[in-house]
Amino acid sequence: MTEVAATDASNTPVLKVEGLKKHFPIKKGILSRTVGHVYAVDGVSFHINEGETLGLVGESGCGKSTVGRTVLRLLEPTEGAIEVDGTDITELDKPGLRDFRREMQIIFQDPYSSLNPRMTAGDIVGELLKVHGIADGKEKEERVAELFDRVGLRQNQMENFPHQFSGGQRQRIGIARALALNPRLIIGDEPVSALDVSIQAQVINLLMDLQEEFKLSYLFIAHDLAVVEHISDHIAVMYLGRIVEYTDKKTLFTSPQHPYTEALLSAVPIPDPTIKRKKIILQGDVPSPIKPPSGCHFHTRCPYAEERCKVEVPTLKEIAPGHQVSCHLR
Repeated sequence: MTEVAATDASNTPVLKVEGLKKHFPIKKGILSRTVGHVYAVDGVSFHINEGETLGLVGESGCGKSTVGRTVLRLLEPTEGAIEVDGTDITELDKPGLRDFRREMQIIFQDPYSSLNPRMTAGDIVGELLKVHGIADGKEKEERVAELFDRVGLRQNQMENFPHQFSGGQRQRIGIARALALNPRLIIGDEPVSALDVSIQAQVINLLMDLQEEFKLSYLFIAHDLAVVEHISDHIAVMYLGRIVEYTDKKTLFTSPQHPYTEALLSAVPIPDPTIKRKKIILQGDVPSPIKPPSGCHFHTRCPYAEERCKVEVPTLKEIAPGHQVSCHLR
């Protein structure tokens, strides 16, 4: 799999993923024999440099969230390398991985189920400080209070429980928790999809402000292209476990080259009613990741598919500086 290029090759990327695969075994019978696999992630590579945001987009079920969780080793990869500041964390045991946990954090999609309902908001945010031996007692409370202020929450809300907050406030707690250990990389697993549109904008702007202040790197996973366009520097489009197109956000929205990307963009609403855009309706359903199509995974729905697309796997090749596409026709 061709590797997505970093914007500045002279710097060691905060995160470098190469040939990442995650296949879930399917077991049946009394003896729980493996009868197949779910090919959730099937050879994904990319870079994220310091202070950059990579948006990862695609339809539901394409493997976006699995990529994020595997990068953090919440799920163990089947194959591939995950380098954080030049160290391959796939080779580390649990004690060795502990230090890298401080460098990588996640903001989950559901701001309610990701918070312990039996803990106060202050304890939720401060738990990481205690577990990693950074602060305890009064020092921990002061640090948590600072985090609450930074994400737009009041200090007197530290004693409240999750059910006493609105959805947007709960997601701010999740952001404060992610910031507690001063990480270099934060993975946002659709962090605003469960929020109202007006609250989405507030949370996105907060994330961008925090990125500028702390030089954070984001892997921002989403299916809303308008949100991704606002926050991302580069965008990778996934389809059925593979990256099919990668480029900077301006190029992607003005000159998409993969047929799947064209179809996704044609469905994005345009706020100006005088502008007409032809919608591209893809035929058929998304194939099962248990038995993905041979060759190019997209050929069963692609209006331009040729015979070679059915048998030959396209590589992610560079068609212009910084613009990579996985398509035989480009």
